[in-house]
Amino acid sequence: MANMNTNKTPMPEQDPNIRNKNFSEVALGYTAEMAIDEAARCLNCKNQPCVKGCPVNVRIPEFVSLVAAGKFIEAAEIVKSTNSLPAICGRVCPQETQCEQLCIRNKKGDPVAIGRLERFVADYAMAQGGAKEDIAPSNGHKVAIVGSGPSGLTCAGDLAKLGYDVTIFEALHTPGGVLVYGIPEFRLPKALVRKEIAGVEALGAKLKVNQVIGKTYSLDELMEDEGFEAIYVGSGAGLPKFQKIPGENLNCVYSANEFLTRINLMRGYDFPENDTPVFVGNSVAVVGGGNVAMDAARCAKRMGAENVYIIYRRSDAEMPARAEEIHHAKEEGIIFRLLTNPTEIIGDENGRVKALTCVEMELGEPDDSGRRRPVVIKGSEYTIDVQTVVIAIGNSPNPLIKDTTPGLAAESWGGIITDESGATSREGVYAGGDAVTGAATVILAMGAGKTAAAAIDEYIKSK
Repeated sequence: MANMNTNKTPMPEQDPNIRNKNFSEVALGYTAEMAIDEAARCLNCKNQPCVKGCPVNVRIPEFVSLVAAGKFIEAAEIVKSTNSLPAICGRVCPQETQCEQLCIRNKKGDPVAIGRLERFVADYAMAQGGAKEDIAPSNGHKVAIVGSGPSGLTCAGDLAKLGYDVTIFEALHTPGGVLVYGIPEFRLPKALVRKEIAGVEALGAKLKVNQVIGKTYSLDELMEDEGFEAIYVGSGAGLPKFQKIPGENLNCVYSANEFLTRINLMRGYDFPENDTPVFVGNSVAVVGGGNVAMDAARCAKRMGAENVYIIYRRSDAEMPARAEEIHHAKEEGIIFRLLTNPTEIIGDENGRVKALTCVEMELGEPDDSGRRRPVVIKGSEYTIDVQTVVIAIGNSPNPLIKDTTPGLAAESWGGIITDESGATSREGVYAGGDAVTGAATVILAMGAGKTAAAAIDEYIKSK
């Protein structure tokens, strides 16, 4: 029975004034009844525009119609046929600018809640012991994957299904990349990431942690000494950018990378159960307007800061963060200081942060990004008392692999140069995700891993 309701089935959530004091998941997920009801809103369009908007080509109308029929495991199997990490995508993928943006229902109301349905079937299948996946017999060819973030995991999963002997090399002690060190527990529970990674290992991929490629092995050593026929570099963008303003070297100035890693991966939020305290003080300023800035601000609130400011130099219309993240941050009491830019971080006699000097901005003509360029309003300087400053203005790729691989072409800012298949200037070496583009979304990194897996398969077959 079709559901012609123009609004999405609402997502159950924790109350904002309760959740801003805990690290439990904010969105609680659909019940089976809610999922069936929402799936019945799908019109099963013949040309399937939603699929064109998905970087990993999830067979959306097929899985949604199975949800509407109450066939949840079968729906999960359809999703898993092209997406190795559906429980993750259902939570952190920006569906509103991809599959859902192209949904026909958008013309008269809300699109079908594709992301929420993907999360539902992934969680349902996980609780039932997992969805079946087809794995080809071993073909005897070895492929190395550098990095166990979303891009590397996707490439590894696709190649393992095709019968390749895949080994993932992860620099940190815990696999998952940005999924574990960057995205907070309240958006993406770590236990769930571990289950998704276990699913990739169940396909046959091997995982080695504490392996810093460029130090432990060079790419050449992986090929010449370890016998790998192809390598996929999905090492992410872990090199933080700073504003180069006075005072950035003071104590209690963090890059968002360090701040989130200490809280998420090192479980700083669980002090004193885990011995990794993170100082936030009473007031925190987070500089930036993307998803990472929202994550840092919402973590700071949960770590006990009374006042948490988002300092962003443009207006909310230009803010790159997902609308849902901005909405959740506002609900949780985060204070937005828009059209504001920091000019100096002021320290006390002990070298610790005590204040942030800012100027007000107005928007001028559009710049290269198409967004209106912020211009300083003369005489608008003012100071905010803060004890911690978090800089969340983006990351660049770590230069280690570029610097230790002769002949690997890279951009001046560090991104590895590839063609549309992910092939680099070195034969047999492919790359994708944030290591190529700079910091972007989980799903775009996954799409790059998927594209490269197909290209690596072609390359090895052609040899």
